[in-house]
Amino acid sequence: MIVNVVECLSGARSAKGLVVIVDVFRSTTLGCFLAAGGAAEYIVTDSLDRARAMAAQRGGKVIGELVDVPPSEFDYLNSPYLIEKADIRGETLIHVTNAGTRGLMVCENADEVVMGSFVNAGAVVDYVLARQPEVVTLVAMGTGGTMRAQEDMMCAMYIKNELEEYPNSFETLKKFLRDVDTAAKFFDDAREDCPEEDFDLCMDLDRFDFILKGEPVEGGVRLEKVDVPARKTT
Repeated sequence: MIVNVVECLSGARSAKGLVVIVDVFRSTTLGCFLAAGGAAEYIVTDSLDRARAMAAQRGGKVIGELVDVPPSEFDYLNSPYLIEKADIRGETLIHVTNAGTRGLMVCENADEVVMGSFVNAGAVVDYVLARQPEVVTLVAMGTGGTMRAQEDMMCAMYIKNELEEYPNSFETLKKFLRDVDTAAKFFDDAREDCPEEDFDLCMDLDRFDFILKGEPVEGGVRLEKVDVPARKTT
């Protein structure tokens, strides 16, 4: 099994094999919280207009975060902490963000696409090992899908190390990521859409024992929850 790490939208477009889209702060993390919260249908897309149209068609709501779009434009914000406090059971949710949701939509060369983050990293590893694909491509989506984000690259490398049985030091990694520029929004009192609690939730390693697998639908990608049995250890 060959495990590659690529970055941003350009990397997602060329990604092959079993592709894992990683957007830790916060798209692929939030996806897990949406599935765990009981959303009936979870679809990602790549623009606010498309998200609104899909929500209207399906009787759903729009959740997300976009540059230069005020939080008031969304029914729910792109926040694990705020979603945990909401009741989303049975709802259809259309998710749109700057990087992660867009990345899921451009993987035209992939055999299959799943969401990955620290909160389900172990499940991603177990799923990949069970599938045993010839090629795995981990896509660190980065800021806006165009610039490296340390949390995405480190999560991709964490998963790669686990797959290849190299040692990881998660606590060291978490301590480092608390001070990176992309984490500053969680500690900015002016950002009501980025509560401080989101940082710890995004870094809650192996909170969930499932992966989210993408299936194309018109205008987006539907994510289906797939429970992953833990590996047997000897």
